[in-house]
Amino acid sequence: MPSRPPPIMYVTYEGTSGSRFDRHYYVEKHLPLVMRAWQRHGLESATAFFPSDTEAGTLVICECRFRDEAAIEAALGSPQTPQVMADIAAFTELAPKRMRLTSV
Repeated sequence: MPSRPPPIMYVTYEGTSGSRFDRHYYVEKHLPLVMRAWQRHGLESATAFFPSDTEAGTLVICECRFRDEAAIEAALGSPQTPQVMADIAAFTELAPKRMRLTSV
């Protein structure tokens, strides 16, 4: 029986080309903070993608790969999550949207 691929949580930020979003801070500071906070709970990787067509409204897509579903729950419920969420104000005023993908 083939093993199931690890679950993925996508975090997106929707805005306009005029919305404040500091890409450099996001990649150099925020994503390492996310890894430090959640890796101990089962986060395996976090990668940012920046769509070239910002007219569509999506300014960034972050792909977070976790060991399993329990790891997502553990990370989001961890004592480190408030620090991760508080750091958002350092690079944008936009609210993140989360979406989980799991295999059937």
